Amino acid sequence: MVMAVAAAAGLVMPVLAAVFTALAVGQLFDQGPLGLYAEVPSAAVAGVSTLYWFVRRGAVWTRQRVEREAGERWGVVYSTREALEQDARGFWWTGVSYHRRQGVARLVQFARWALRDHQVQREGVWLLANPAGVVVLLGVPMALLWGGLVFAASATVDSRHFFGLDSRPVNLLCSGLIGGVLAVAGLAAMPWAVRMHGAFACRVLGGGPQQSRAQLTERVAHLTETRADAVDAQAAELRRIERDLHDGAQARLVTIGLTLGTIEHLMATDQAAALELLAEAREASAKALQELRDLVRGIHPPVLAERGLPDAVRELALTSVVPTEVTVSLPGRPEAALETAVYFSVSELLVNAAKHAGARHAWVDVLHRAGRLRVVVTDDGHGGARMEADGGLRGIEKRLGTFDGMISLDSPVGGPTTITMELPCALSSPRTSTSSARG
Repeated sequence: MVMAVAAAAGLVMPVLAAVFTALAVGQLFDQGPLGLYAEVPSAAVAGVSTLYWFVRRGAVWTRQRVEREAGERWGVVYSTREALEQDARGFWWTGVSYHRRQGVARLVQFARWALRDHQVQREGVWLLANPAGVVVLLGVPMALLWGGLVFAASATVDSRHFFGLDSRPVNLLCSGLIGGVLAVAGLAAMPWAVRMHGAFACRVLGGGPQQSRAQLTERVAHLTETRADAVDAQAAELRRIERDLHDGAQARLVTIGLTLGTIEHLMATDQAAALELLAEAREASAKALQELRDLVRGIHPPVLAERGLPDAVRELALTSVVPTEVTVSLPGRPEAALETAVYFSVSELLVNAAKHAGARHAWVDVLHRAGRLRVVVTDDGHGGARMEADGGLRGIEKRLGTFDGMISLDSPVGGPTTITMELPCALSSPRTSTSSARG
């Protein structure tokens, strides 16, 4: 029934919208000549807009229903619309024509995109094919159901000689049995009709070679972007390491070398001064060692290398300014590079919770399901976080994008803020680590 209503609405509502719009415009202009010229474009715009809305919403609803029943995603991809460009004269270029007004240019560009996009074309075919498909698929079970009910009810109206018998009870029994069998057969055929409708929708809306090419193009563009981000991030990291070594440990080691040379000359003449310089050299060597340890920790924390992501995240919770509760469920260990990316992402999010959100408590959930690593960081701060172009969250998105990961943000004003990171992940060992910790 829902399928039938949706199919009928997709055809009827655009027509009604066009008719009512034309009537309203005609009344507004008092049925004069101007009203006639205004009715046609107004009705066309209203009809096309309503048609597009019903096509898109109907296709999305059907696609979601079939995806839920099949337990898989289709990965539908629409072609990318190019941005409008404005020339020096102020005209807007749509790719095929110039327009003075930006709104007109957007409308032309959208119409051109809708006519050329393969997925939109499939949704248009769906608008026309869906009503016919619903009629054919629902016709059989509905005919059986209503036929059985009518057959059973007709015997109660006139049971004389219904089966060539004069006995009313026998006629009622026979008609009830036959009508019941037909009705049950109609009800039993309903799930079959729904499954066939899903297969029909998958055939029409699921995409074909053009859709596969669009998905492949989108995938190549995404990988190209993430590769460029990874190369830039690696180059920036190498520059940071070089700068830290040059300004920190290297400078201290040079100073220690000069101090040891001075000590060598003072040993024969002024041993007290030599001992004082020796103590300074020892202190400088300790500071250089600490800087090297900090540098190594910034590249790949020892606890992450030795004990894995669960204990590394717990250490972050223990050292965080905000009291943090950690829940980890990992049936193994991710690859080292992915562990490092997740570790530093969680570290940055906890710092943001304390520094920007004013949080009093935070939660970190790490779990692995269906070949994907899912990390959820929640805080009870004031919320209102945004994915800014040069912000830290955008940097985390680029870091995860190297591993084909994604980040989603839910941060209403007033809080709480929930940030979800999800990455495809293959675990390397069958060990299971499931625990909770509070920091």
